[in-house]
Amino acid sequence: MESPRWQEARTVLLYHSLPDEVDTHAFIRQWTGRKRILLPVVVGDDLELRAYAGDETLQTGAFRIAEPTGKAFTDYAAIDLAIVPGMAFDRRGNRLGRGKGYYDRLLPRLVAYKIGLCFPFQMVEDIPAEAHDVRMDEIVCGGTRITIQDKNNKER
Repeated sequence: MESPRWQEARTVLLYHSLPDEVDTHAFIRQWTGRKRILLPVVVGDDLELRAYAGDETLQTGAFRIAEPTGKAFTDYAAIDLAIVPGMAFDRRGNRLGRGKGYYDRLLPRLVAYKIGLCFPFQMVEDIPAEAHDVRMDEIVCGGTRITIQDKNNKER
């Protein structure tokens, strides 16, 4: 919440956490009405984004994740900030997902600043990455902000 990126953002992509992820449920409820909160919905092999409008509008979707109902949000350019889960992250901003590629297909569509959110044990030395993989701009790990540096060792 102290991040200037968070404070300035109007439209934010978050995720409705699973039991083994950093809990986002109270955070989503806290900021609803003050920011447009988008949550992903699994549709086939892709993630569709929908606006969160309260817990009463959630339904259990694929993988037992609570997902919002309503219309798909497709104005990806309007998303100011994306807060992304992962199984692991490294200090170069690489992310390891759950293996289905949902975020791998979604993230290239976003121009938003991307923050990976994780527990300290999820930070690892190195995650193999390919040229098409989208790196995080920042990682928030156990309350600590880690700014990612580019190949020239400059903050991005």
